[in-house]
Amino acid sequence: MMQLSLEMMLLLIAGAFFAAFVDSVVGGGGLISVPLLLATGMPTTDVLGTNKLAGTMSSLTSTVSFMRSGYVDLKVVRGLFILSAGGAVFGTLVLRAIPSDFLRPIVVVMLILITLYTVFRKNWGSMSTFRSLTKGSAWLMGMAALGIGFYDGFFGPGTGSFLIFVFLMLGFDFVTAAGNAKVLNFGSNIASLVTFIFIGAVNYQIGIPMGLAMICGSLLGSRVAVRKGAAYVRPLFIAVCTLLIGKQVWDLLQ
Repeated sequence: MMQLSLEMMLLLIAGAFFAAFVDSVVGGGGLISVPLLLATGMPTTDVLGTNKLAGTMSSLTSTVSFMRSGYVDLKVVRGLFILSAGGAVFGTLVLRAIPSDFLRPIVVVMLILITLYTVFRKNWGSMSTFRSLTKGSAWLMGMAALGIGFYDGFFGPGTGSFLIFVFLMLGFDFVTAAGNAKVLNFGSNIASLVTFIFIGAVNYQIGIPMGLAMICGSLLGSRVAVRKGAAYVRPLFIAVCTLLIGKQVWDLLQ
């Protein structure tokens, strides 16, 4: 089992806390936690599995926090949860056979479009206009949950942003969109984690301390989001999308 220095472990714990603070609201925590884990020298599959363990602990915490604050529409997310989880299992299994880097240019384009759309619709997500799912929107949401769940298991960067965008398109405000997104993200995380455990790609000595730090970061981040509302979540969403774009472009140029 890999042994880390005290300094490296403390860096991982501090990074995990900050990653979860941001991720609990709009996703993107992997921008911080995955590079830190890669710096330990672990194999890439173990990095992803260990990060998924910590991230699952984080997403469960923020999911519960949003639910307790009333910012989750259980009627909408209940059925989508299973689809998100199922998609993630399939995506994680496919990851073992097919490299996922070919998705990077597509993700960059999608994130740019999402960011520009959000920037130019200035009052978008400030209040909820959602009433109920129609038959057509239910089918579209089911496909989105399955597809984004698969993407989370197979590649991952931007999953939270994509989920929030989908719920915004339905008419939810930013905070409820973030809460709904965390429920589905938890579904894909836990399913993907079980798959990583099954294939033996999780380092518990590193993942559990990081996960405990992420629980603390998630509690703080989700409470700040609930208290400050869309005025806080919207610019954070745009900032994280922009950082995700920059990171994916940088990786393409390497």
